[in-house]
Amino acid sequence: MHERDFMEGTRGTMAVDWEERIDVNRLRTERKERALEQLQDSGMGSMLLVSDPNIRYMTGLAMTGGSGADHYTLLTEEGDVVHWDTADHASNQRFNCPWLTDIRYACPGLGNVPRASGRSSARRFLLETMVDGIVGAMDEYGVKTEPMGIDVGHHGLVSAFETRGVDVRTEECTRVMETARRIKTRDEIECLRQVAAICEAGFGRITDETRPGKRESEVWGAAVKELWRHGAQVQGGYLTSGPNTWPKHQANTTDRLIRPGDLVYADFYNIGYLGYRSCYYRTFSVGQPTQAQRDAYETARDNLYDVLERIEPGATTDEICEGFPDMDGEHAEWYDANEHWQLTTNHWAHGLGLQLYEVPLIWRGLSPDHPIEIEEGMTMAVETMEPAERQGVRIEEMVVVRENGVEILSQWPIEEITTIDY
Repeated sequence: MHERDFMEGTRGTMAVDWEERIDVNRLRTERKERALEQLQDSGMGSMLLVSDPNIRYMTGLAMTGGSGADHYTLLTEEGDVVHWDTADHASNQRFNCPWLTDIRYACPGLGNVPRASGRSSARRFLLETMVDGIVGAMDEYGVKTEPMGIDVGHHGLVSAFETRGVDVRTEECTRVMETARRIKTRDEIECLRQVAAICEAGFGRITDETRPGKRESEVWGAAVKELWRHGAQVQGGYLTSGPNTWPKHQANTTDRLIRPGDLVYADFYNIGYLGYRSCYYRTFSVGQPTQAQRDAYETARDNLYDVLERIEPGATTDEICEGFPDMDGEHAEWYDANEHWQLTTNHWAHGLGLQLYEVPLIWRGLSPDHPIEIEEGMTMAVETMEPAERQGVRIEEMVVVRENGVEILSQWPIEEITTIDY
């Protein structure tokens, strides 16, 4: 098994003055510096950010995650930031966010408000008013005549800017923010380490609560309460049991009663700490697992660690994805051999950060023909799954790429299925 190198102790979740913890001011500053450096190298004069994770990366503001585009941020090549938000949000931000010096009231020209207006003329009015306000700010900061990046490819928004003479770049903006966010800072990595620790508190509660006769939803509810207790933002995750574990049950927790001999697994995905997202699977057995279940688990674990052993700076994703199972041999028995896409989400690695899926993606469905190079400081989750007697096992590790391999941020025991005695 892979050595857990570079291990550092997880700190508490609260602010204190007697030890160094996550430095949120440094977190905000270094993220902005990374994005600004990429912007200055791009030839663009500014970027308009509409995507919630990009806005948070730039401003530190805790966006809702389901962007109705009622907030947006402009970054100029000189480092000026203008942020627009809805009325009460903007008023609170002016009071609570002194690092932002130009906060304005937004006109929501995209998303929920225009959709609810019921009239095409209202939608045009809102979009045009939104664009006029942004162009006015660009003129104030001296970047109106330079190319502007937009991180969403909304045709109406792009067209409205172009009719006002703005040279809009979408692909360049996407590349700038993708490049800035792909390598994590020290504090970003510590946020991911902290959210992994919070997930482990949830796993602990699952072991306490799981008994025959308990509903999946009861156990999951107790686990979520534990996550909230530690300050997590819970925007995803599920727990399944027995036959719901294979194929996985559409990421739904049901009212099924847990029974002796069941396998149970939980996926803490999209659990956030300071916005940084987890993806973390573990499998449990209600009573002692059978030999077939142990064998399936061993296969899943060995596949996962085969992939982890391949990840290091300079390795490419086409090489790494060969550690995941293909459609040959034993897997052809359990998967439809004509449907390569059935392996999607069951056997892959995906980047983690302010979103659940970031760069890199390592996957047999994409990486062989579209490889990218792994870099030190990338963070990701690696996951595998195997069938076991009409049930299934799933495991996943959260890792950061270091100089000579990976540091594993997740620490819940993985050598064997966690057995719950009842």
